[in-house]
Amino acid sequence: MVILDRTIKVLLVDDEPAILSNLEAYLEDDGFEILKVESGEEAVAILVKESVDVVIVDMRLPGIDGNEMMRQALAAGVKSKFIIHTGSNEYLVPDDLATLGVSMDNVFLKPIKDMAILARAVRVLVGS
Repeated sequence: MVILDRTIKVLLVDDEPAILSNLEAYLEDDGFEILKVESGEEAVAILVKESVDVVIVDMRLPGIDGNEMMRQALAAGVKSKFIIHTGSNEYLVPDDLATLGVSMDNVFLKPIKDMAILARAVRVLVGS
């Protein structure tokens, strides 16, 4: 997806290679530039060095979990928007993250049957 003559960059954070591959294939076909990592630590390292529009993050990760990854990224001044992709139907955005702009409107349960909904959420977050 191109916005203002540039491609929207999305970082996928999930420790399940099959999920990463499926999300990457769909979102690349939809025109997004995709980066992918398998841990929260790797995600923070990329986010502090590189501008990413939207991060799609799993909650259960090896090492730091998705919530802590978002906290560390936001504390470091990262301006990315976050979409949560989780297998937990009981997940609630913690108050501290909600205050920082992470919304329950952007929580999607695995497996996503219609990936167009996810792509639309990315576009809405970047304002296109």
